Parts: sequence; C-alpha cells; structure tokens
Amino acid sequence: MTVKRIMGIETEYGITVPGVRVMNAMASSTRLVNAYARNEVMGRQRNPKWDYAEESPLRDARGFDMTRAEADPTQLTDDDITMANVILTNGARFYVDHAHPEYSSPEVTGPRDAVLWDRAGMVVMSKAANYTTTDGVDLPVMLYKNNTDNKGASYGTHENYLMNRATPFASIVAWLTPFFITRQIFTGAGRLGVGQESKTMAYQLSQRADFFEAEVGLETTFKRPIINTRDEPHCDAERFRRLHVIVGDANMSDTATYLKMGTTSLVLSMLESGFLSGKDLSVAEPIRSMYAVSHDVSLRQRVGLSGDRHWTAIEIQRELWEWAALYCEAEYGADIDPETRDVLALWGDVLDRLDRDPMDCADVLDWVAKLRLMEAYRTRDNLEWGSAQLQVIDLQYSDIRKDRGLSQRLEERGQLRRMFTDEQIERARIHPPEDTRAYFRGECLRKYPNEISAASWDSLVFDLPGRESLTRVPTLEPSRGTKALVEELLVQANTAEELIALLSA
Repeated sequence: MTVKRIMGIETEYGITVPGVRVMNAMASSTRLVNAYARNEVMGRQRNPKWDYAEESPLRDARGFDMTRAEADPTQLTDDDITMANVILTNGARFYVDHAHPEYSSPEVTGPRDAVLWDRAGMVVMSKAANYTTTDGVDLPVMLYKNNTDNKGASYGTHENYLMNRATPFASIVAWLTPFFITRQIFTGAGRLGVGQESKTMAYQLSQRADFFEAEVGLETTFKRPIINTRDEPHCDAERFRRLHVIVGDANMSDTATYLKMGTTSLVLSMLESGFLSGKDLSVAEPIRSMYAVSHDVSLRQRVGLSGDRHWTAIEIQRELWEWAALYCEAEYGADIDPETRDVLALWGDVLDRLDRDPMDCADVLDWVAKLRLMEAYRTRDNLEWGSAQLQVIDLQYSDIRKDRGLSQRLEERGQLRRMFTDEQIERARIHPPEDTRAYFRGECLRKYPNEISAASWDSLVFDLPGRESLTRVPTLEPSRGTKALVEELLVQANTAEELIALLSA
C-alpha cells in the first residue's frame, strides 16, 4: 500500500450559544444532535443505539490494559450515559462526545475520500445548527471547526489509520514523532495566542501544539501525548492495529487535510515495509521541539536531532519526502497509483513554496491563509497582535456558516482551493463510500431503518419481527461490505429478514 489504506477523521466542534452567560455545552450539544435526528432521520421510527459490545478504549498498544479504576472518566468512551447519538446513512456517526458535538467520518480508503467525507461532516453540523432555530428554539447554536477556546480548553481532531499489526510499536514512536512535530508546517490551522491560555498574544502555526505535554501515552484529554497508544482496531486485532492520531488540527483547507492524511499514510507504508530501517531522525527534545516549530512562522527554527544535527522542519520533511519518493519508485515504478503520485507531487511542491516564502501557500494552507488575512488588517489599521479585531478573525476563520466563515469566503473568491463541489459534498452527506464496510452499514440504515437495533464500526444488530433475540451481523473486515460485494444482496432483499437469510445461505 501507499497512500491507500483504511482511514477516517473524527472532529469535535467548538460550540457556543450567543447571549447565554453560562452555557451548558453538553446540553447544547445534545440539542444539536437531537435537532438533526428529528429533521434528517427521515421516515425512521427507530434511531439505533451505538453498540459498545466490542469496544476497548483502555487497551494500550504497549501491551496492557489500563484498569477502569485508573482511568479518567473521559477515557471511558464505551460508557453509554444516554448521550445523543445518530448513525448516518453515509456510514458516519454524529453524537455528543462529553461536551462537544462530534462527527466521526465513515471508513474510507484514501486521503481524497477522507477530505470529502470530512467536508460532509461540516454540512451535517451546519444543518444541525440551523435546525435548532427552525425547531422554534430562540437561541441559535454556533459551531466552529477549531481546536481551542483560547481560555485553556482544547478539543480534538483525531485521525485513524489501519495498519499492519506486525509493525513494531517502538518504530512507530521513533518515526512518527519527528514527522508529527514537523508536519505542522502544512497541517497547522493557525492560532492567535501562545500557551494553553493564550497569555502571550502572538501568531503560531498550530492550534493543538501547546496542549501536548507527553511523548507517548493513552490519554487524549489531559497529559496529551504526541503518540497516542490507544489500541482499539475495530476489526481483526490479530492482523491490524488502528493508529489513533490526536496531534492534528481541524483543517478548513481541503489541501491541508489531503496532505495530512496522505503524507501520514505514506510514512506508515514506509514503516510497514521496513524501508526506514537503518535511518534515524530521532528528535532530542520532542515536546519543546513541537512548541518551537509551531511558534515560528518564519519556519527557520532548528530542531535538535540525534548525532548533534540541527535541522529546520522543512529540512526534516524534505528528507521524509525524498525517502517516500524513492520508496514509491522502488516499489511501484511507473505503476504507482494516481492518488499516491498526486500526494507526493503536492507534498514536494508545498515544501518548495514554504521554503521560498511561506506566504506563497496562502491558497492551500490554513495557517498561511489566516496569517495573510491578519497581516492585511494589521497593516491597514495598525493593529497590535492583542487586538480584539484579530481575535475575531481567528475565530471567524473556522466559523462553519457559509455566509460568515472567513475560510469559506476565501474559497468563494478563489483564494483558498477547494477539491469538491457542493453537489459532491451533499451526496457524501447522504451516501456512504462504496469501497468499505461503511457501504453496508449506511445502506442497511437507509433501507431497513426500523429493523436495526444498534450499530458500530464492526457490527450491525438487527431486531427482526418474530424473533426473541437480536441478530448480530459482524463486519470485522473493513474492506468488505462494499458496493461490489453486497449491492446485489441488498437489491434482492426487500426486508431485513430476507437480507439475513441471504447472508446465511
């Protein structure tokens, strides 16, 4: 594999209710999800529950399980406390994750589809917010695709990559640490404020960087680690692990998301193949280096590496890009797939442009696009970095409303590249990807909504008429349940009972 692998993105959205002095984020998030369910789960008399039977959020990739007594309550994601939850016909999950509304995309097979179904999540959120007012509720809910409230709180955007279980976890830590520290130069969403509580008003690349305090660990909401060890594959655990990445920003730019997912998948492919054996980019002080890279908009800050080397983030990324190009050439030659070729070319081009002048990337990278906006206002109005006007721009860049969000207005003007049309995104909001098990999940929800009692990433639970017990259909293999494999069965089966009979034949 190259960039092609099972992957997905989970995004918690920032939420606020203007005019309310003390907002209950959990209640507001619940109102949001329920409003979407009332208006969009059309014709369904039943909203399936999330099935937690096979989840294991405390399993650690280092070979042990944290006890529930040791765990922080935020780590018990398999503890259903009747949070609002909707499983969508596109195979995604829309629910309340503690104090935020979260959209977990369906499984896809490459970075381009990851961008498309991530954008579909923005439309789901936007519609949900609109429904909170059309339902007769006076106070509208406002949503932001960002990662911090700049008052000390951070909420996550998590990437998931299915990878070979045989890959030693120690090598994952060794290689993804320098990669994650330095990929901020193209994945950063841009932030006005330095430190978790923004006590210093200056601009930095990443919204998440200052909230990381450990190199490796299981936690996701405190003592956040650069390498997260959660080991919950949602498939055959003997063959695969799900790499859970919590160090990324929520991107408004399609290109940034595309590069984030594509380059990470390429590095994982080199790791799985053993191509990186004998090479070394170990970072001397990972946490300090992560902050340093994010705080330097000139991109000239040097990171200490093993062997008394000191390289810039661009130099480290360029080394990885050159290795990736050599790896793909050696493995595939002229037969390399178009998506991998495109990611490689774009990765190299963005590094060249950042090296020449970071502002050359204002049409493709979030942190540069936002910085250009702020610099324009600073110049025009002679503003200091601590001005309220710049803080508003920082927030409005990630506002998901099409008529108010600054990133979307840049897209409309052609100043920030889009990869998909509104029609393609709307289709992805309704329909699942066709080449993963998400197709089976989404189509069953669409066709047999009243016969599905519960669902999860790796199962569907049917409640069939006349049967005393529920019928669980496992979907442990993410690359099965595709349109090619199950469409004919779904066409033949007019009822869920007929589908189960066909599957059992």
